Amino acid sequence: MAAPPLPAGPAASPPDKRRYVRQIFSDIAPRYDLLNRVLSMNIDRSWRRRAIARLGWEHRQPGVFLDACAGTLDLAAELAAGRGFQGRVVATDFALPMLRLGDDKGPPDRIQRAVADTLLLPAADATFDGAMVGFGVRNLAGLDEGLRELARVLKPGARLVVLDFSTPPFAPLRALYLFYFRRVLPLVGRLVSGHPTAYSYLPESVMDFPAPAELESRMQRAGLRDCGHELLTGGIAAVTWGTR
Repeated sequence: MAAPPLPAGPAASPPDKRRYVRQIFSDIAPRYDLLNRVLSMNIDRSWRRRAIARLGWEHRQPGVFLDACAGTLDLAAELAAGRGFQGRVVATDFALPMLRLGDDKGPPDRIQRAVADTLLLPAADATFDGAMVGFGVRNLAGLDEGLRELARVLKPGARLVVLDFSTPPFAPLRALYLFYFRRVLPLVGRLVSGHPTAYSYLPESVMDFPAPAELESRMQRAGLRDCGHELLTGGIAAVTWGTR
């Protein structure tokens, strides 16, 4: 089933976006991992390792860690298979077809999956020893609400790490990046996935997403402290973090 078109700009209400995002990620799930590798030229794996390095899980062992908007469990599997990791990862996503595609990733005894919306996590306050989101918070129907919810489920002293796309600050690289993102990526994504709008939505969502410094400020307003960020691959992506 093809996703309905998402209303543009301010007209896109939270329920509209929630339904649209769930549908498109369910639709493209079978080709999602392949397209990630192709469209990022396999760099996305190193970005995930940098995000996990910022989580500080080594100091909270054995712990329980949240991978929200987990998709096909790339981040969860990377953490669960880490050298010396003795905890558990709870991977949540509201698109069940995405979670199912993570069946063969990571040690199964260390990963628990749950269908859940990040805006309403089925967890008590101060449950997790850390949380991470890879390429997911910009898809939330409410960014600030999602950050508050992620902060709510963290234990005091636990860290939230967000990995997502950014816009390179160096003008020549930014121009190349925007050309690729706006022209090449939607075409390749549409051809490989067979979905008419999913890979047009991606660059639109990135352009609307706050820059890392602004995301830091919004994390602070959500109740996090000691926030910071690191640009990756010239600013194509960024890791942003904060501590409960």
